[in-house]
Amino acid sequence: MSASVLDQLKQHTTVVADTGDFESIAQYKPTDATTNPSLILAATDKPQYAHLIDDAIAWAKSNASTLDDQVEKALDKLLVNFGSKILEIVPGRVSTEVDARFSFDKDANIRKAREIIDLYSSIGIKKERVLIKIASTWEGIQAARELESKYGIHCNLTLLFSFAQAVAAAEAGVTLISPFVGRILDWYKASTGKAYASHEDPGVVSVSAIYNYYKQHGYNTIVMGASFRNTGEIKELAGCDYLTISPQLLAELQSEAAELPRRLSPEAAHAATALTKVSFDEADFRWALNEDQMATEKLSDGIRKFSADAVKLRKILREKLAA
Repeated sequence: MSASVLDQLKQHTTVVADTGDFESIAQYKPTDATTNPSLILAATDKPQYAHLIDDAIAWAKSNASTLDDQVEKALDKLLVNFGSKILEIVPGRVSTEVDARFSFDKDANIRKAREIIDLYSSIGIKKERVLIKIASTWEGIQAARELESKYGIHCNLTLLFSFAQAVAAAEAGVTLISPFVGRILDWYKASTGKAYASHEDPGVVSVSAIYNYYKQHGYNTIVMGASFRNTGEIKELAGCDYLTISPQLLAELQSEAAELPRRLSPEAAHAATALTKVSFDEADFRWALNEDQMATEKLSDGIRKFSADAVKLRKILREKLAA
């Protein structure tokens, strides 16, 4: 029997599970896992994870006096509880997200990231096994720069939709970026009414260009394609450094036995059309982002959605704390 598409993908790309569901993570044996407030919110509906919420509630009550402080501490502890359980399954790292409310506050991002790392450390998990996820705003990128250089905290810059964001992240020396393939496609489909073949998918094209640029100019920042809508997008990015994939799409890849050609590689990147090296200061970055309507809209939309799900999580925790 020939190897599945998923097994072939793993030969060229580090596969990451995009879920907070432990059972799915164990089933597909990824190297790493990513979480966000939306995924954790979905997981909290499942009774098998109730003990993680109860533990977060108990810990918050013993570590904060006011209800508001307890809610914030319970949320942080819940994220770390999920992350620590995931790390019992995956051999690599887990991404844990800073509150999206801090997307435009460099210092708040740094403070919260350090608090999360301290929580992991308190239960014996080293910072090397955690990626702190921060939105790819200018403030978020500068927070990641300082976290990486000053504190040795590895960062995953998320909600990345534009070349300018990718360049600024690489110049900041961050460990990893998460360009959102599917959300880019969503925007173009809605804007143009066009159906895109996988090879011309705007999200695929964007990530391929970022990957080639990084390899041509010697950046060590990992490119991790994210937010996929179909397996065609994933196949077109075979060979990308990392790909983070939902359980549904992992299942489809696992069940398919077709041959998977490698699309991206350092060798192919260097053989591709040379991409001029560019740089962005704050003004240039903000202007480039402003000129990219898709990236501007999807970044703000993503921040709002992650924040809304964090608010829902807080509501659940507040009700339990007040009970």
